[in-house]
Amino acid sequence: MDEKNRETEMSEKFNFDKTVNREGSGSVKWDHTEKGVIPMWVADMDFKTAPCIIEALRERVDHGVFGYVDVPESYYDSIINWFERRHGWKISRDSIMYTIGVVPAISAVIKGLTKPGDGVIMLTPVYNCFYSSIRNNGCEVVECPLIYRPEGYLIDFDKFEAMASSENVRLMLLCNPHNPVGRVWTREELLKIGEICLKHDVFVVSDEIHCELTFKGHDYTPYQTIGEEYAVKSVTCSAPSKAFNIAGLQNANIMALDVEVRRKIDRAINDNEVCDVNPFGVVAVRAAYDHGEDWLDALRDYLWGNYQITRSFFEENMPQLKIVPLEGTYLVWINCESIPMTSEELVERMTKEAGVRLSPGTLYGAAGEHFLRLNIACPRITLTEGLERMKKFFSKI
Repeated sequence: MDEKNRETEMSEKFNFDKTVNREGSGSVKWDHTEKGVIPMWVADMDFKTAPCIIEALRERVDHGVFGYVDVPESYYDSIINWFERRHGWKISRDSIMYTIGVVPAISAVIKGLTKPGDGVIMLTPVYNCFYSSIRNNGCEVVECPLIYRPEGYLIDFDKFEAMASSENVRLMLLCNPHNPVGRVWTREELLKIGEICLKHDVFVVSDEIHCELTFKGHDYTPYQTIGEEYAVKSVTCSAPSKAFNIAGLQNANIMALDVEVRRKIDRAINDNEVCDVNPFGVVAVRAAYDHGEDWLDALRDYLWGNYQITRSFFEENMPQLKIVPLEGTYLVWINCESIPMTSEELVERMTKEAGVRLSPGTLYGAAGEHFLRLNIACPRITLTEGLERMKKFFSKI
């Protein structure tokens, strides 16, 4: 079957055009946004999750007893089989630790592997919770701004190495793929990061929560596959939550090869009381990794179509705004430096005057000023309406 026919078959099997009314469901995205405003900010999707997950959860609900969870061996098997099948990454059973989310995982890793005052490097602009995870553990945020180019962001490796060589820097938080700028780091870039960090004894913590959401020509490389010497000096935090829209089920995994590193992280997980996952999260992870592959492939095709629509719409109707090429995630990064307003002012006015809400770039650090983040993971009717509202707004200013 050729690629076009496969995409058609998948689109008919899974209907991502169907609108789901999320108002009144306790959704942060929809119920914390003014009524009548299209929320295109929080990073969750407006699609129902994969049917295999819904079916598995329904069966678990029918059981009717929801006590404390003993995570089964089949849970680990699902993770191991998925990553080897999809990404050629052979994960050892002993390396996997579970917790209630990727952000709690990152916080536990920082708590376990640093002491107050240690420096933690990030490539900025970057996911806003990285900042709080570092500061809440008494560590110092060390920002290494990415180099902006219209064709995409680059790492300033000279600046990065200078920061990594600092005596107090102990950790690097890597976002792979990168939120919010949409880069999928290449194996060569990851190797260069690894070489610098190994040289200066900087431990790498890789957030790979968006790993399944990459687009044509941009393959995800798990950090722990670039070489054993780099893998042992790193941990990976991952979850199917973004790819399968199950973030609210609160389940994530940490992959750590070193026994002593795992011991320290386990202690931090228990100290922070984020060691007990819920039964629905365990069921959903297994269903996603065992049976969700076709749905995920169809979703990736749909998201790529949404991106193509978005990019063309901006080029034709809002040429003063520049879309940064999207290699991964469903988060479009928009350069608004031609508009004489801060990103916060733009978001506030757009929400009030146009009825569409985005995320201000400065949420992701000072390097995000004059940028906006747009979530395109929604049915096309919603996307089109949001884009039209943006068009009317920017035509006035």
